[in-house]
Amino acid sequence: MKAIRIETFGGPEVMVVRDVDIPNPAPNEVLVRNMAAGVNPVDFKIRQGEYPEVKQDKLPLTMGREVAGVVESVGRDVDEFRPGDRVFAMIGADGGYAQYTRVPAAHLAIVPTSLDWRPAAGIPLAAHTAWQALVEHGQLEQGQKVLIHGGTGGVGHFAVQFARVKGAQVYATASTESLPFLEQLGVDRAIDYKKEKFEDICSDFDLVIDLIGGDTQTRSWQVLGDGGRLVSTLTMPDAHHPQAKGKTGTRFTARPDGKELAEIAGLIEASQVIVRIQKVFDLTEAADALDFIANEHVHGKVVLRVA
Repeated sequence: MKAIRIETFGGPEVMVVRDVDIPNPAPNEVLVRNMAAGVNPVDFKIRQGEYPEVKQDKLPLTMGREVAGVVESVGRDVDEFRPGDRVFAMIGADGGYAQYTRVPAAHLAIVPTSLDWRPAAGIPLAAHTAWQALVEHGQLEQGQKVLIHGGTGGVGHFAVQFARVKGAQVYATASTESLPFLEQLGVDRAIDYKKEKFEDICSDFDLVIDLIGGDTQTRSWQVLGDGGRLVSTLTMPDAHHPQAKGKTGTRFTARPDGKELAEIAGLIEASQVIVRIQKVFDLTEAADALDFIANEHVHGKVVLRVA
């Protein structure tokens, strides 16, 4: 099969097309014939050698962390999926930039009937990250106020919609040109970070979702009320900051969960959540896709066409 591999860390030049063996699923795994694969900022970090969980000893590595496709075969202990099922998942070591991927059955869910392959491939990692940030780590409840930094990207556009589904009051930051997309997603207040300071607009918030990091994260402490929570996907918030008193901060890495993904799929099937795909690249154009997400203001997701 064809796979996009890295054998060393670096720029676009380290991504190469290789012919590799189709993997055999372990007893608890499913072999998926990929139709499309999602592209995420974490893929760029992995390629550059900037992702702590992937060290040199993990190379060579097939890129990609989310896929959508058809079940080709199942391991002997798998009875919840069968060949021909349309599935999607966030994945780990066996990457998604390939024609086939083996995935633990517990990480898979059935693709909503309303979706074709490309939007389906753009969901798992980004949606898991948004859901876990809000629900698991953010403990968001109906009627609470949440500020989402970077509300138009892959994770951000899901976070805005999930927060609305949960009945929260949703504020989000974006660039000037991205504000119309934020408004389409239904935010209560779209904040233009180029022209406005979010701390002048937000106060006594229950939760901040930080998808930006740096000074944006540091300034976020001041918009939280007593007992407020600052959740980051990037770096651990500084608990010793003077404005962090009485508040909590955490940094997390999303984990795959088939049951959670099935719940998210139900929201999409019910038209409560949409998936925005901005651009589609061919599998062999994976390096261009990574550069696109690194250099452009992406609205939603970028995906690879595998088949």
